[in-house]
Amino acid sequence: MGLVELDFNLTDEQKAIRDEARRFFMNVWRPAAVQMDKFADPQDVIAEDSILWDVLRQTYKLGYHKRNFPEAYGGLAMNDPLAGNLISEEMGYAAPDLAITLGVASFPFNLAMLSPNQELQNLVRQYCEDTEVKLIGCWAITEPERGSDWIYFDEERSGEVKTIPQVTAALKGDEYVLNGQKSAWVSNGTIATHAALFLGIEPCHSMENCGVAVVPLDLPGVSRGKPLNKLGQRALNQGEIFFDDVRIPKDYMICSDPVTYKTMIYNILAGANAGMGTMFVGTARSALDEALAYAKQRVQGGKTIMEHQSIKARLFDMFTQVEAARSLSRRVSQYNARTRTPALQYSIASKIMGTETAFRVASMAIQIFGGYGLSKDFVIEKIFRDARASMIEDGVNETLALEGAVRLLAD
Repeated sequence: MGLVELDFNLTDEQKAIRDEARRFFMNVWRPAAVQMDKFADPQDVIAEDSILWDVLRQTYKLGYHKRNFPEAYGGLAMNDPLAGNLISEEMGYAAPDLAITLGVASFPFNLAMLSPNQELQNLVRQYCEDTEVKLIGCWAITEPERGSDWIYFDEERSGEVKTIPQVTAALKGDEYVLNGQKSAWVSNGTIATHAALFLGIEPCHSMENCGVAVVPLDLPGVSRGKPLNKLGQRALNQGEIFFDDVRIPKDYMICSDPVTYKTMIYNILAGANAGMGTMFVGTARSALDEALAYAKQRVQGGKTIMEHQSIKARLFDMFTQVEAARSLSRRVSQYNARTRTPALQYSIASKIMGTETAFRVASMAIQIFGGYGLSKDFVIEKIFRDARASMIEDGVNETLALEGAVRLLAD
């Protein structure tokens, strides 16, 4: 029987959503991501004539950028958590770099919904109506000296003076004045029109006194670095953002008190980690499928390599790991979507398991490909590099595990 779907409870609508997503992402995203991966200069990925923009326009026109926004704003209001999980998995299968591009594109506009400010409310509607990629967001949290520090938002170490955020906001009348730098790892950093900006609120003495603002990136005092040249996920634009006396209306600060901030970042980390787990389960599936297909046609020792016992054992090990990670990611995503307080420790477990499974399975797939696995003529080489990046982004796995352990022990 080979690989079969064990989701007997999928409705016809869910199957149709999955199949439509699979066709689009594999036919449009995968070849574009492979093409952009080969650009020597990351500036070419975001050039005006880059295929990136056509791909994003097609994606926006199908409404994938607004699938989680309410109908009142023009969104698709996709309230079925399993359907959302299926789409995210197919995104990660086809091109995890473009999946993250799209994922962070909506971030500032999701936050803007929380503000009563009419301009921000209209901004959300404009984003949902956008089919030309005129609006694209970024998640500006990581700083040159503040990476995983942001994860420790409610423990003793968050009160240490040495962990003061590098981007701060000072209230001056009806405006906040922003200063500081975000690191080169800001996804969509050099192409975004708006940022979901995490910062310290003056007087800032620790990582506890923080806030989150929606910041238009065409304001005076905003500047960008060069697109980052990196090992994997090369279709994902990343780069520095600098703030030099940038002024935003007071209402653009979505939260500024410690209690609200802790609740917000808890929910954001839970959602982001669960999402990463789902996407990279898709990447792991992709690596497994590439290895299966290759093993069926590669001849060595007078027979296809799938007939060799060592290859059989390796493939079944890969299959087992993928299905285990897939099961966890789906349970976590559905639980989080149906409860008021998501389970952060489970979300972290899903992220770690999904990303490390993607890396391990891709590495095992390369071993099955042999020398060809190291060649850029085969997509498994890109899958391997993309998977490697996942264990660092959105929180280094080792640091996330420590935070997850704190939650586990507290329970």
